[in-house]
Amino acid sequence: MSERTKEMFRHVEVVLKALDLLDCFEKHPALTLKDLVSLTRMTRGRVTRLAGTLESRGYLLFAPESKEFRLGPRLLTLGKAFETHNTMILLARPILKELVRLTGEHSSLYVLDGLARVALAREKGTHEVSYSVAEGQRMELYAGAGGKVLLAFAPPETQRRVMARGSLKELTSKTIIAARSLRRELERIHSTGYAVSDGERVAEVWSAAAPVFDHTHRVCAAIGITGPRYRIQGQVQSKYIAQVVEKARELSLRLGWQEG
Repeated sequence: MSERTKEMFRHVEVVLKALDLLDCFEKHPALTLKDLVSLTRMTRGRVTRLAGTLESRGYLLFAPESKEFRLGPRLLTLGKAFETHNTMILLARPILKELVRLTGEHSSLYVLDGLARVALAREKGTHEVSYSVAEGQRMELYAGAGGKVLLAFAPPETQRRVMARGSLKELTSKTIIAARSLRRELERIHSTGYAVSDGERVAEVWSAAAPVFDHTHRVCAAIGITGPRYRIQGQVQSKYIAQVVEKARELSLRLGWQEG
């Protein structure tokens, strides 16, 4: 087992470069060869070979008319396979739908990914005006209820790196950018078991989130709701917080967590 573990840390450089190429499409739906060279800082020849290889296996699509690459159907196939076999997503779906039924607001399941959070699953709210989060979307840990929950229960090293000098950016006038203030906020979240955000990441957007525990009592995700602040005020906030906490507890129990 130890020999296999050592091998796992010996990364194949060309595979890493191919993955870097795919990562470029996270924020750009279509990219030319020139765009990919600029984003990856690899040589044109190398990008051409990598893109051609990925295109031949369906991970990228190439449009001759526009000379642009796009993500290919193979990634959609793998994504659906991941969702089908990911127990947490399967268990979370009905709970997210129930949160939408109770609140009418957008509900999401977030997981930690390095120094960011990713929306692993989401259910659209029923209101005509709502704030939407896309599945697979990466967001900050230090701003927004879901991010703060994950950061509050993250390892000390992760917290230190997120709060390193110059790392906290003012996304809105309400973003907490002072490390000392953020630490106090994380301590409060750890103590109360939930987080709220009032326009910290997007102005006039309110959100609440609570931690999801697995069978080892480790926080593995955060579940929460998001909506416009004008619609969620006063006692409605307290009501929604309680519902989010209860649904996070329900998902934790389904994942094998035991109270006490």
